[in-house]
Amino acid sequence: MHLKLPAKPLLIGKLAERTRVNIETIRYYERVGLLPRPARTEGGHRAYDERHAQRLIFIRRGRELGFSLNEVRTLVQLADGDASCGAARDVTLRHLADIRGKIASLRKLERTLKDMADACWPGNQNSCPIIETLSAEQNSIDMSAGGSRDTAAMKGPRS
Repeated sequence: MHLKLPAKPLLIGKLAERTRVNIETIRYYERVGLLPRPARTEGGHRAYDERHAQRLIFIRRGRELGFSLNEVRTLVQLADGDASCGAARDVTLRHLADIRGKIASLRKLERTLKDMADACWPGNQNSCPIIETLSAEQNSIDMSAGGSRDTAAMKGPRS
């Protein structure tokens, strides 16, 4: 579905409203070459057209899916040229691999935080294992797949 804009050029505020992209972000995309520079009105205001709106929507959707600006730039170049589905797929699969890596790291972080919280029994110990772990000079938190309970602070008594 394409966004239909009136033939009359849009000023940046209206373009931002229609595409749901912040005005400063639009200017940034122009500066870094993701969005073609628009013509200017006699008063010096930017005058955008439908292709600008379509490009902004494309960029916004890519960013919403977590693609980096470089990945979006590559996808824009593919869209502007002979759109190679294979090349677009390659960009997407690399991004998917990055996302899966981040998910794995977040799962490890979740286990570590759960272990830290489980080691804490307020009122039943002399010191707080969470505070001790965070205050330690060395990185004593093991975020490997095996878990995170390798600090003395976190193995405190649970009486």
